[in-house]
Amino acid sequence: MYVLPELPYGYDALAPLLSRDTLHTHHDKHHKAYVEKTNALAAKAGLAGRPLEDVVREAHKRGDKSLFNNAAQAWNHAFFWKCMRPAGAAEPTGELAQAIRGFGGLQALKDAFVEEGVEHFASGWVWIVTGSEGLRVISTHDAEDTLVREGLFPLLVCDLWEHAYYLDYKNDRKAFLERWFESLANWEFAAAQLAASDGQGDGFRYPPPQRDPDRDADLSETIRPSL
Repeated sequence: MYVLPELPYGYDALAPLLSRDTLHTHHDKHHKAYVEKTNALAAKAGLAGRPLEDVVREAHKRGDKSLFNNAAQAWNHAFFWKCMRPAGAAEPTGELAQAIRGFGGLQALKDAFVEEGVEHFASGWVWIVTGSEGLRVISTHDAEDTLVREGLFPLLVCDLWEHAYYLDYKNDRKAFLERWFESLANWEFAAAQLAASDGQGDGFRYPPPQRDPDRDADLSETIRPSL
């Protein structure tokens, strides 16, 4: 069974940019619901026990929209939590800083990121990715992620669904994106992802599925020999 990953920081750690109430609601309700639905749907699809990345790709391949939506959202949120750190994070350095200079600089990247997120219609995600063309900023709709896009490797993502920011910013998505990029973006995580895209270390993966104790107990009862 797939688990709900714990936040990499406390519920208060991102305040006042993202409040305790927002993180509790977002993580403990929205993300948890996606994980629970994924567990049920993956079992029905015969995919339980597979890495979540495989489940996302296989559900997309089969056209199983319900499983894809929930599994991809579970993955996206786990990645999203890693993309943030408490306010005051250092600016990009090393190879990441060099790649950003190739994009036009940090301000140019911020402008593209905020514009892409603001102009994105309805729910989805705004990503900084790398590939054959270097750094790019893209957005995806609803649950779609980079796992089903060839040649793209994610460095950072920000959630554009209203539950990610509405309690703190109401309908001001632009202010949310600006403050997120300026103060919450985890450039150390992005640098590690960039290195992984070039074969240096492992990129982000969802926590591996764990054994379901309730299912194991049911199986034990089923195969228990009669005395």
